Amino acid sequence: MTEPNEPSTAPQNQKTLTTRRGILGGAGFAGLGLVAGLSPASAFTSARKSDMPRVSVATANQGPGHANRAIPYTMRPDLPEEWEVRNGSVASEYLRYLNGLGLRRVNASQMLSSHAKQCGSVWNTLPPKAWWRRMGYTLKVLERIAMELNVSQVEVISAYRSPSYNARTGGKSGSWHQANVAVDVKFPVRARTVTATARELRNLGLFRGGVGGYWNFTHIDCRGNNVDW
Repeated sequence: MTEPNEPSTAPQNQKTLTTRRGILGGAGFAGLGLVAGLSPASAFTSARKSDMPRVSVATANQGPGHANRAIPYTMRPDLPEEWEVRNGSVASEYLRYLNGLGLRRVNASQMLSSHAKQCGSVWNTLPPKAWWRRMGYTLKVLERIAMELNVSQVEVISAYRSPSYNARTGGKSGSWHQANVAVDVKFPVRARTVTATARELRNLGLFRGGVGGYWNFTHIDCRGNNVDW
């Protein structure tokens, strides 16, 4: 799951996207406002507060007819006992944060579980609390892509990776997963369709970041400059 800066050869999706005006109006994305070329560790530290993105997508309590509809709330999943010992004190709080985003296609419980992984003797961790909002933005981008594809469920297979866990799994040393702005995801459609749709939406200005196409999943990040592989 590395992130090489190689041009993609995946076929372009033939699906007709909504108009540029409709996409921008419905999603309400703003530019990420980060300085290209910064390392994952320093990029968000260097961004001014006023530069941080404002993202809005349709959720369970938005739009006509939804005023009294509760946001879907997912319960805390069963997690490996050793991981719970190491991270359980903040796991419930992080789950509440994820549920509070009000997303309909990204399951907060499944998202939390994606962190509870071990490679050899090294366990992954949750991201630092100060970085949680970074992933909130990326998940809203993911939700918007799912809306475009009319997909009801998205599986996050990798999100934040601690530096030690990232190194143990063979991840790229400068991986944006370590900055909590990247996800590897599976949709119930062909991965190349997801990759092509993510790039088209990004190129219409909905976010700035990397989109990597693999045979069975897609990498999406919001690093602040556009990169394809």
